[in-house]
Amino acid sequence: MVRTDANRNRWLIALSAIAIHLSIGSIYAYSVYQNPLRDELGWAISDVSLAFTVAIVFLALSAAFLGGFVENRGPRTSGLIAAGTFGLGIIGAGVSVQIESYAAFVLTFGVISGIGIGLGYITPISTLVQWFPDRRGMATGMAVMGFGAGALVTGPVANYVMETASIPVTFYGLGVAYFLLMAAGASYLKKPPVDWVPDGIDESELDTANNEKGVSVNTDLAELTGSEALRTPRFYLVWLVMFINISAGIMLLSVASPMTQVIAQVDAATAASVVGLIGIFNGGGRIFWATASDYIGRTSTYGVFFGLQIAAFLLMPQITHIWLFAGLLFLIISAYGGGFACLPAYLGDLFGTKELSAIHGYTLTAWGAAGVAGPMLISEIVERTGSYVMAFYIITGALVVGLTAVGVLYYRIEDVRESSPRADPQAT
Repeated sequence: MVRTDANRNRWLIALSAIAIHLSIGSIYAYSVYQNPLRDELGWAISDVSLAFTVAIVFLALSAAFLGGFVENRGPRTSGLIAAGTFGLGIIGAGVSVQIESYAAFVLTFGVISGIGIGLGYITPISTLVQWFPDRRGMATGMAVMGFGAGALVTGPVANYVMETASIPVTFYGLGVAYFLLMAAGASYLKKPPVDWVPDGIDESELDTANNEKGVSVNTDLAELTGSEALRTPRFYLVWLVMFINISAGIMLLSVASPMTQVIAQVDAATAASVVGLIGIFNGGGRIFWATASDYIGRTSTYGVFFGLQIAAFLLMPQITHIWLFAGLLFLIISAYGGGFACLPAYLGDLFGTKELSAIHGYTLTAWGAAGVAGPMLISEIVERTGSYVMAFYIITGALVVGLTAVGVLYYRIEDVRESSPRADPQAT
């Protein structure tokens, strides 16, 4: 292998990815719009919430169907399209509010911005993995941390502008800002040269690298296309693992404030403080767990996620001390964010980087499914039983299934390593 010089600074590539994800991660601040939209336009909270659900669904759909487009056209083109689509959707939401059209709001904020979020989410991931073959988890963790932390920036800014100006002005300003930030990030994105390896990495180590040194491209189980990955059992095991992990986290996110008030017996202000801290653990958990996965291995990291969450969900209904309860909540949310952050690197480990954007997009359909299943499950159970307890025990059972899936995945990976996976890439 001939070492090829890079024509980009890989840390600026990472910063560009963070800029994109920080913008589209503003979707997590959506709750700040709910009461103002209800109070000003008379829209029911359930109707306002529908726009968020639609955005998550179209996020998953666009990620699934546009992965091939990202691979074929490159990260800069797809990133600029994502910037235009997301920015247009947010600005369109402002127009919809100004003309008081609910249908237009669902179309612009839900469908158009949702497509921009999905395309923007997958755009930098494959590129990052290729720029950081020695630290895949850390690199993708930095980007996805931006997505988790997006609400920390957007929430207070949007709230301030709505109070001092208006809801339409808020959407107009944020839409323009998101477009500029995403376009700047996308403009710098570019895949590394084919034979490029980072400075300081001995090329002879690339064939023997293990999880303690970071994961190198040469330790991938196979180099598969998106369609080939869909024909392997391990893809569906990863999908199931992600669906359960996301369902557990998003279920709590959807009811964090009222649940905290009921179980920990605190007032709304205290619960709001807890909810405000969730964003820190959602974002921080992504970089922490993704970096840790470079050392302990991706499969082991997902096993830790499920083990910790099983214990936390069993304990939470019994705890009334607010900060003990909050600590368990933060732990679950960190695993929720960490699952997203570790996923791109894990998919690279299992399927290679040949069509990673496409495979990542297919896997993110688990996000769309969980975004509907998690909130619906807990709302239905609470409505029928008047308590959150049964929901905790049901999700605990699901987490046990997830842990079992991680175990099966581990043994399939070991089997394929022993049987030369590159000779039979669809064996697992």
